[in-house]
Amino acid sequence: MNILSIQSHVAYGHVGNSAAVFALQRLGCEVWPVNTVQFSNHPGYGAWRGSVVPPDLIREVVSGIADRGVLAACDGVLSGYVGAPETAHVVLGAVGEVKRANGGALYCCDPVIGDAGPGVYVQADIPAFMREQAVPLCDVVTPNQFELDYLSGRGTPTLAAALGAIDVLHALGPGVVLVTSLDTEETPDDAVDLVASDAAGRFRLRTPKLPLAVNGAGDAIAAMFFLHYLRTRSARAALSRAASSLFGILRRTADAGSRELLLIDAQDEIVTPSRHFTADPL
Repeated sequence: MNILSIQSHVAYGHVGNSAAVFALQRLGCEVWPVNTVQFSNHPGYGAWRGSVVPPDLIREVVSGIADRGVLAACDGVLSGYVGAPETAHVVLGAVGEVKRANGGALYCCDPVIGDAGPGVYVQADIPAFMREQAVPLCDVVTPNQFELDYLSGRGTPTLAAALGAIDVLHALGPGVVLVTSLDTEETPDDAVDLVASDAAGRFRLRTPKLPLAVNGAGDAIAAMFFLHYLRTRSARAALSRAASSLFGILRRTADAGSRELLLIDAQDEIVTPSRHFTADPL
């Protein structure tokens, strides 16, 4: 399979394409990475170097890929952090090009807006763009709980409320929704919930909560979930496989006390997770 992945890149650490590309390659997928930013490290360190990639340059890179005549072989487009509204429009333009070349290609949008705690951390125009333009166009959307609340316009203190918010996202357009982290009144204090939804139903997977806070976990699981979904066309199967792999990576990261995702050290977890979790119907 071939995936065009358009998102951020850091030289040190594993976020954006720096997380997604290796995970997808380790699963046997060919990836065509296009970077929206080129930073030395995640801005969460408080200091970084690098810059946002100009939208025209991103468009040129995508056009260069199209010039090779390979877009008909592209199975999907994955997008994450876009940086600027102009870049977001370039991403949707690339999605259109791919879908014109291959009517069976799918678009997975990781709607990077913000998170609990820091709140919104993207430019002011990006959240509305995600809700009004990107999400209606995508086939698969992978918000965290904060982004689910924003995109649906609802709070999600309970599982029932979260399922209602997921229904709102379905009504906007995407047939598949993955909520990459969910903490409701029904979630035990020592656990983390993930919920996936497609035409076959809604499914919850629960893992132990690990003592760590790292960047890139959402980027990694969005990529792995999308590839597994492309292969199985089952949100339940994709959730079980992706979440099991991510838990193994996070467990190794927590055991090492690392601030960065130990994606390389724990790469066997991507292919053969040491612990398997099952997504159960809701």
